[in-house]
Amino acid sequence: MIIAIDGPAASGKGTLARRVAAAMDYAYLDTGLLYRATGAKVLALGLDPSNEDAAVGVAEKLGADDLEGEELRSEEVGSAASKVAAIPKVRAVLLAFQRNLASSPPDGKRGAVLDGRDIGTVVCPDALIKFYLTASVEERANRRFKQLQEKNPAAIYERVLKELEERDARDSARDVAPLKMASDAIHIDTDRLNADAVFNAVMAHIRTHMGEND
Repeated sequence: MIIAIDGPAASGKGTLARRVAAAMDYAYLDTGLLYRATGAKVLALGLDPSNEDAAVGVAEKLGADDLEGEELRSEEVGSAASKVAAIPKVRAVLLAFQRNLASSPPDGKRGAVLDGRDIGTVVCPDALIKFYLTASVEERANRRFKQLQEKNPAAIYERVLKELEERDARDSARDVAPLKMASDAIHIDTDRLNADAVFNAVMAHIRTHMGEND
């Protein structure tokens, strides 16, 4: 069983995917961390995340330990992740990692939950259940701004909004695996829903679907 959860940055898909995986006792992969880790290492080397050779070289050597660390959640790394994710060869390198976990979940798990931008369309197009979360860019910027303020009181909303708008544009316009909803995905607008409401709605869909396939 593979559950795909896609959507733009700060739409709530990561929080949701972790909760669904825990509730189902499935393996979980935040695929965005693969690109964030790649972007972070490229930045740490003082290189340009848009440089194909640099990004591919880092992606090829990525290990599980690279997917940990609070610095991966920074806006700077998020921007770098969006840039490396637009490079076809980087996506090709990381695609095998994602598909392997989905098809063979670790620790004997019966299924996997993956969240990202192209899980339902490219990584796991045959996933049995797909969700696509959205929210207005203003609402998503407000959520991200509140998160950043807890760590950095000097965070500026306008800057967060601008960065999200730029990431949306890059993610939607890239030639390879652009951000878009799969035709068979369940669309959930999270603008006026809190995390619990989104989780309950998704679990209801999952229970109904699994009941139909028993």
